[in-house]
Amino acid sequence: MSITPRENLLRVLRHERPEWIPICGHCDPYNQPNRRGMDPDLAARLGDVRWGDESSVHFARALGIDIADWQSAPVRVRQRTLSVESRNGDSERVTLWHTPCGDLREVRRYSPDTRMWYIAEHAVKTPEDLPRLAAVFEDMEHTLPAEGIEAVRRRRALIGDDGILMCPIPGTPLGQMVRAHAGVETLAYLWADAPDALRDLFGVIEAAHARHLALALQCENDVIITVDDTSTTTISPAMFETFCLGYTDRFAAAVHKAGRWYFHHSCGLIRDLLPLYRRTQMDAVHAFTIPPIGNVTVAQGRELLGDRIIIYAGLSQLFGSLADRAAVTRSIEAMVRGAGDGDHFILGLAADPEKTMDDTRLIVDICRRLQRQPPR
Repeated sequence: MSITPRENLLRVLRHERPEWIPICGHCDPYNQPNRRGMDPDLAARLGDVRWGDESSVHFARALGIDIADWQSAPVRVRQRTLSVESRNGDSERVTLWHTPCGDLREVRRYSPDTRMWYIAEHAVKTPEDLPRLAAVFEDMEHTLPAEGIEAVRRRRALIGDDGILMCPIPGTPLGQMVRAHAGVETLAYLWADAPDALRDLFGVIEAAHARHLALALQCENDVIITVDDTSTTTISPAMFETFCLGYTDRFAAAVHKAGRWYFHHSCGLIRDLLPLYRRTQMDAVHAFTIPPIGNVTVAQGRELLGDRIIIYAGLSQLFGSLADRAAVTRSIEAMVRGAGDGDHFILGLAADPEKTMDDTRLIVDICRRLQRQPPR
């Protein structure tokens, strides 16, 4: 290599021709490698994978691929005046927000199968809850402790010249309504019955998110990534156009002013959203999901997005069997061929609990043959 993996990734972000197509590894509690047959030293370093830990760095280095690590800015959020009541048990956590407009109640439950908490009862259930949630966000105070800034600096130093550091922040207010506050069904009714109240709420949430972003930009990160998990199974293109286009551009402008890049994490069925993404100033669509899990190929995505927006495509179509190595090779070749010039394309390799490290190395070997001499 005549340049470092970090410089090669930065070339892609700057739309310069890289020396190779980056392949970036990722681990989190959903995506972690099978420990069967794993090198004991790597297994010890991975430990019990947690959100935002160093596992992605260790996973990528073990495979000899590029690093695009995730670490949130350690922003602390507290309510200035509102009273918040929490009841935490081993299997259930209940949170009550007492606002001037009335109370909000959220219930989270623990799943022993996944070893994760999930929302069993969303805070927003009716239109009457919208001003209550607005009161919660309006009352939030965001701070960034010095020790948090230092923790991010240490992660950046750990990565060194092997890659970049991405800082996740909450998704668009609309996306957060799906993922955190209301759920798909309730949001659909609110979109039909209370669009003005939704818009008012989203303005308050945006102000809170802007405070969060300003603090995140004080840390040593390269990319701000909005975790939206947007899919047309959860929101429609019309909803995204109404509530998210302006928000995305305002946040992208703030990120660009700070000399960083703005990624939109958007996995799932996103084909009909891509023409809207093209109208924004986002720099990349992250976790771009191709068939059979998603509904748009890399070639189709390149046509719909144009040449400015980077496609950060997951190798998620390979979650099944790898027995037919020729078919696996053809699938990856189609992705790379569809990307066109290599100055706006990154391959994302998430760990898979159903695949051993030997399985994963097979995928890496195929990608490695293509990353310097893409098929035409």
